[in-house]
Amino acid sequence: MSEISKDANEAWDLVIEPKNRFFRFDLKELFQYKFLMFLFVRRDFVAQFKQTILGPLWFIIQPVMTSGIFTIIFSEIAKIPTDGVPPFLFNLAGVTLWNYFASCLTSTSNILGSNAGLFGKVYFPRLAVPISTVITRLYTFGIQFVFFLIVYFALMAGGAVLKPNWYLLLVPVMVAHSALLGLGIGLWASALTVKYRDLNQLIGFGVSLAMYATPIFYPLSVVPASLKWLVAINPMAPVVEIFRFAFTGTGSLPVVEYGVSLAVTLVVLFFGLALFHRAERNFIDVA
Repeated sequence: MSEISKDANEAWDLVIEPKNRFFRFDLKELFQYKFLMFLFVRRDFVAQFKQTILGPLWFIIQPVMTSGIFTIIFSEIAKIPTDGVPPFLFNLAGVTLWNYFASCLTSTSNILGSNAGLFGKVYFPRLAVPISTVITRLYTFGIQFVFFLIVYFALMAGGAVLKPNWYLLLVPVMVAHSALLGLGIGLWASALTVKYRDLNQLIGFGVSLAMYATPIFYPLSVVPASLKWLVAINPMAPVVEIFRFAFTGTGSLPVVEYGVSLAVTLVVLFFGLALFHRAERNFIDVA
């Protein structure tokens, strides 16, 4: 009996307690598992290249093909103006940032369901997985962004009229904004798809549809007044516009719209964390 009492009073290095609060974001706990997050990043990054022929070149081929098709269809055939910016560069700027947002969203939208086997065997902060996924996608964005810069400076050297400005300092902010928005929506989707699996189909369709409501292959200046509300409710629209404006100096600078987008992103992220926290407590029972 004294042996049991002694063990009960022993000081433990780590105490795992039930998470009953509506919102819980323990940054200290995540930092303690930073090495595990590094392993998740490494796993996801290696898995993308395993048994592939071209490896990282796929990350360049995809935006090149997408931007090329947009240039042929929308710039050459449909004659949609690009505010004096070379059409391929105009489209590539939007595609590069949109791809990062979309990959963060889709890759985190089924985190709980796809990792149920791992989550059911060992404890670690579940939020480490979606965060490591966002970091992995940042590597992909880095490859595509370097290619974008190569095209950008090549066209500038060739005489293209491009006006880089001080808003280039906001480019990291736009990238972080895209990541947080994609993570927030992805956490919502992950919490809901645990119980409603068919939502995965809706997410893929919704991301493809939302791309056309984002000024990727067209500037905001050509959007009819009757349809501006459609762009206004899209929080990625001002992010892409500011990103492109920083490099080209053309287009609009939607400051008010960006403020609204930032507020929406923070709200989506907050409730996404709350829903994810609630779903992770019992998702094993329904996964």
